[in-house]
Amino acid sequence: MTRGPELDVERLLAALTGHGVDYVVVGGIAGVLWGSSRNTFDLDICPATDGGNLEALGKALVQLEARLRGVDDELVFVPDERLLANVELLTLDTNAGPLDVLMRPGDAPGYERLRRAATRLDVGGFSVLVASIEDLIAMKRAAGRPKDELDVEELEAIRQLAQRRERRPSPKRDA
Repeated sequence: MTRGPELDVERLLAALTGHGVDYVVVGGIAGVLWGSSRNTFDLDICPATDGGNLEALGKALVQLEARLRGVDDELVFVPDERLLANVELLTLDTNAGPLDVLMRPGDAPGYERLRRAATRLDVGGFSVLVASIEDLIAMKRAAGRPKDELDVEELEAIRQLAQRRERRPSPKRDA
């Protein structure tokens, strides 16, 4: 099987945002945006599942020439609202690299909770919602893989550093 294009996070996010897709960045890229040193080779998102958003997501996936990862290229993949409403997880290859779409994150927080706790961060010429460190930790714990345990340790350290910075008094300025 041939390897697809290298991951171009900015292009993936720009396509999703440009189509008006409502989503939260989760997974390794979210961790990196919070300061994690982890290498990751795909973008993970959790989108809103209402009809209009699924339609926008489908259009973005068509623009990105999305195809199912690990599936025979002869199988036609049509990312329409009906299909997207009936899947839990899509692992895709696109013309901007690998993309995983978590429609229903299993034991982890769902889209609505992720969105409420998410932080909007600037990435290039636009901004995206990024899952909170607490929700990322919950998702990593729910996955329970050995590599996720290492990520949990690093995310907890990042959270502790951020909390210390918040408690630190501001430097006084001379008048």
